[in-house]
Amino acid sequence: MTARTKKGTAVSVGWLLRCIAVLLAMALAGGGWAWYHVHHWLPDRAIYPTQGVEIGAQDGNVSWKSLKAIGADFAYIDASASASGRDPHFVANFEAARSAGMQVGAVHRYDPCQPAEKQAANFVTIVPREADLLPPAVELDELADDCPQNVSDARVESELMTFLNQVEAHTGKPTILKVTARFQARYTIARKLDRNLWLVRDRFVPDYAGRAWTLWTANGALATEIATSDLRWLVLRP
Repeated sequence: MTARTKKGTAVSVGWLLRCIAVLLAMALAGGGWAWYHVHHWLPDRAIYPTQGVEIGAQDGNVSWKSLKAIGADFAYIDASASASGRDPHFVANFEAARSAGMQVGAVHRYDPCQPAEKQAANFVTIVPREADLLPPAVELDELADDCPQNVSDARVESELMTFLNQVEAHTGKPTILKVTARFQARYTIARKLDRNLWLVRDRFVPDYAGRAWTLWTANGALATEIATSDLRWLVLRP
């Protein structure tokens, strides 16, 4: 190999490495921009004038006055889960949201492995019956696949109806179904139960329920300076 050939090879390798370094830098910059955009994106208020937030113990301490200031008109507060789980921050968050001038509702995380009566009793024990509360919400995400005993799809549906009837008797209002895509794909519950829907999909309008939604979790990881963790940001359908 001649000296000129060796020099040419060295130049080619150096040029290739510089190109790779530039491409990596561009990829990192693009990834950083995408992460920032997703975590700071809010739905257009001209399209969705009423917006809100879902808050639970997982969100840590939040400034409710600051939430109100950045545009949260209402709040759904995580209240209970399954037959005995309770959010330890429910009462404090509930009272703070009301004091900040927001409309407030409560959320129960449904467990298809547990009896409906016990879950309803758990919810109604912690959530007050007051006329000015938003409709209660039940989060439907967990499947019955991992239950200790076999629970048929028909059983999931019938137990859920029992839960809804008991909660609605307590609150005096129809329950809103917070249905995730995987729960809907398995049980097609949105087509079977005549209740308002709350769907979940970051950034893009959800359509997996087959009919119109009332609430939408538009950004499940909104980064702000007013909470210790990312927030779940909601919009109300106009």
